[in-house]
Amino acid sequence: MSAAETIHVDGVWRAAASGAQREVLDPADAKTLAVVSEGGVEDTDAAVAAARRAFDQGPWPRTPVAERAALLRRVAELLQRDRETIALTESRDTGKTLEEGRVDVDDVTNAFRYFADLAAGESAGRVIDAGSPDVHSVVVHEPVGVCAMITPWNYPLLQASWKVAPALVAGNTFVIKPSEVTPLSTVHLVKLLVEAGLPAGVANLVTGAGDPVGARLSEHPDVDLISFTGGLVSGTKVAQAAAPTVKKVALELGGKNPNVVFADACATAEGFDTAVDQALNAAFIHSGQVCSAGARLIVEESVRERFVAELARRAEKIKLGRGTEGGVECGPLVSAQQLDKTEAYVASALAEGALLRCGGKQPEPSEVRPATGYFYLPTVLDQCHRQMRVVREETFGPIVTVESFQTEEEAVTLANDTEYGLAGAVWSADTARARRVAARLRHGTVWINDYHPYLPQAEWGGFGKSGVGRELGPAGLDEYRETKHVYENLRPSPVRWFAG
Repeated sequence: MSAAETIHVDGVWRAAASGAQREVLDPADAKTLAVVSEGGVEDTDAAVAAARRAFDQGPWPRTPVAERAALLRRVAELLQRDRETIALTESRDTGKTLEEGRVDVDDVTNAFRYFADLAAGESAGRVIDAGSPDVHSVVVHEPVGVCAMITPWNYPLLQASWKVAPALVAGNTFVIKPSEVTPLSTVHLVKLLVEAGLPAGVANLVTGAGDPVGARLSEHPDVDLISFTGGLVSGTKVAQAAAPTVKKVALELGGKNPNVVFADACATAEGFDTAVDQALNAAFIHSGQVCSAGARLIVEESVRERFVAELARRAEKIKLGRGTEGGVECGPLVSAQQLDKTEAYVASALAEGALLRCGGKQPEPSEVRPATGYFYLPTVLDQCHRQMRVVREETFGPIVTVESFQTEEEAVTLANDTEYGLAGAVWSADTARARRVAARLRHGTVWINDYHPYLPQAEWGGFGKSGVGRELGPAGLDEYRETKHVYENLRPSPVRWFAG
């Protein structure tokens, strides 16, 4: 396998049919990190055909669940074996810190183990009482078929695992298309699947752009399910392309997530420090390039100035640089395009009346921040309101906007005033109020006095334009299964509806 043979079809690594290649850049210095194949429609069709054959004629869908689960556990062991290598790849490819890369590998490992245990621990089917001892009626699970998976650039390996692990243990075959910006860890994952003993044709990979690869997967008549994680505009196109073939569609889209802080959460020095620290974590982890980022800080007016001043003071101290360097807390943005978008959002906010409390520009170059890298300072924008673009649109950068409220009702109204509904948080020392507000928030995940943790056992998804379908948890496995009702008459007899 040469460096540019990153398309995997029917058990064989190959170059693109057209011979096209793409350079993958290191966002810390904009230098070439790797060269990958640039797949097209021909490659995509070949991958889908391989997955179709493997599902219709191969052994994997008929392999016992216990054996499929055992393969997932072997993959988990291989992920831990290669933990440092994969974490370094993820750090250099996405710009995140090396420690974040290690956490990602551990989370991916946990996802494979979770779905292996979940599927292996299930019963053979749900028995239904048909009201007769002569009838055996049961509802069983079956794999969907050929699954197409399109994953994002911010958490390429983690998001791939949320799709690959349940799809495989359910007995499906798949074609995966990672983001063309960050494809390297997905290539490594497919290598581990092969090493673990997955039959040829079950796992297929096409590296290339959303158009044409993602577009072709979305419309392909031999694809039974399309799972997409990414932005709202692209997700809408996926759904539209999938509609004529009426395939199953799972969409995990964007978020504009509120982090609501009540004054009583800041009544003690410890409470204040914790809320500020978590607001930093909510907004600036992975330089804000997180779908669940707490990019909207909504703080009670009585503590607003004190809270925002401390937030800005600490944001200015965040150590920005190449993710592989020791002591660095935030890396670069993933691409020049993302840097341009971030600059445009800040400019529009200032033009609309926001008050810049810190950041708002690129940092000075240093030994850990090459001048050619896509770095942007953590930015706090105060005195924001709901009509601003920066408040309403998903920025996906190191930007936090600040709004304020005076009553609980106003806090809920502000938090729910978004077309998205992915995640949010409530901070309060009053347990009853925190739970009451959390219950009223129209978001798929709500944290109380915390931000960002997730559990493999809990479904992940959103309301509104944050998507349809669920990942993780039992519902995440069910996304990749169909149900079949088997009605067995143990003592068949004539119906005698008709005279003949």
